[in-house]
Amino acid sequence: MAYTIGVPKETAPEERMVALVPEVVARLVKAGATVQVEQGAGESAYYSDEEFSAAGATMVSREAALGSDIVVKVKPPSDQEIALMKQGGAYIGFMNPLDEPSISQKMAARGLTSLSMEMVPRISRAQKMDALSALSSIGGYRAVLLAAAQLPKFFPLLTTAAGTVRPANVLILGAGVAGLQAIATARRLGAKVSAYDIRDAVKEEVQSLGAGFVELEIEGQDSSDSGGYAKALVEEKAKQQTKLLVPFIGKSDVVISTALIPGRKAPILITEEAVKAMTTGSIIVDMAAQNGGNCELTSPGETVVLHGVTIIGKTNLTTDMSVHASQLYSRTLLAMLQDFTNEEGFAPNEEDEVFTGSCVTRNGEVVNERIKALLA
Repeated sequence: MAYTIGVPKETAPEERMVALVPEVVARLVKAGATVQVEQGAGESAYYSDEEFSAAGATMVSREAALGSDIVVKVKPPSDQEIALMKQGGAYIGFMNPLDEPSISQKMAARGLTSLSMEMVPRISRAQKMDALSALSSIGGYRAVLLAAAQLPKFFPLLTTAAGTVRPANVLILGAGVAGLQAIATARRLGAKVSAYDIRDAVKEEVQSLGAGFVELEIEGQDSSDSGGYAKALVEEKAKQQTKLLVPFIGKSDVVISTALIPGRKAPILITEEAVKAMTTGSIIVDMAAQNGGNCELTSPGETVVLHGVTIIGKTNLTTDMSVHASQLYSRTLLAMLQDFTNEEGFAPNEEDEVFTGSCVTRNGEVVNERIKALLA
C-alpha cells in the first residue's frame, strides 16, 4: 500500500493558501504516493476539487487528511489538528517554533516527526526548499501595491499639459528578499526609491535595482549571523539608528519596513518622531507587524491613521496572492518530500544537514536545541 500525504484545508482566519497545488499533487502521485486532499481545501486559492481529482488526488474528509502518514500544511497546526494526526506520523510545514514553541511541544507529545519550513538552513542546496524567501518575495510585491493604492499621489513622474508631477519618494527599510522585491516593484511603478539596511554587503544589490542606498554614520560591526539573518543591533546603536533615519523617513511619501528576526520582537526603526516628520497623506506598510512591527505606532492586523500618516499593519500579505503563493510554497514542500521520502514513505536522514536543521520533533521529543532552550 502506498504511503499517504494529507492536505487539510487551512482554517486560520484569512488564510487562503493551500499546501499543495494540483501540479505538485500529480508529481507526487506519479512517484507512488497517495495524496489525500480534504474536500474544499483549494477553493480559496482557486483550485477546485475537480482539478485535484484530475491530478490523481483522493478527496477525503478532514479527519482522513489529517490522519495521513505525512501531513503538509501552511499555517502551524492547531491543538485540534495535532490531536487528529497519526500517532508517530510526520508533519512538514510552517510551525512558528521560535515564537510559539508550545506547538512543537504538543507535536512531540503526539510522537510526530516534524520538519519546520522556517528552520530550513539557508545553504545553497536548500534554496529550492526556502519557503520563507519564496513567500517574502510575494509580500514585498504586495506591500508596494498596497501603498500605491492608498497613496493620494502618483508613483511615477508624469508630464502633462497641466504641468509636471514629480515621482513619489519610496524608502525601503531592510534589503532582504522582501525588501529587494519591494524595491524592484516600486521602481517598475516609476517611484524614486531608496533603501536602508544595516548590512553594507547588500549595497550593490540595492543599487543594481536602481535604488539609492542610505548610509548612516553608525559604528561598524558585523550585522549578519551564520544563518544569513540580520542580527539585532545593540540598544545604544539601535537608538542612534532610529534617530538618524528620521530625516530620510520624513521626506518619504511611502515607507515599507521589512526587518524581521526569527524568534524576536521586530526592531523599532520608525519612531513616533519619524511618523510626525512625514507629510500628511504619507503611507507606511509595516511588513514586520506579525512580530510587533518596525514602527512603534503599528497596530498589528489593522490599518490606522496617526499624525496624518496611514500605517498598514497587515500580518499576512502573501495570502492576497493565494494562487501564486500556493504554487511557490507547494514547490518548496515538493523539494522536501522528494528528499525525505522513498517508495515506502517518510525517510528521515540524520546525516542530511537540511533534515537535522529543520527537524524540530522526533521520537517523542523536541530535538532542536534553540526550541528546547525556549521551553526550559
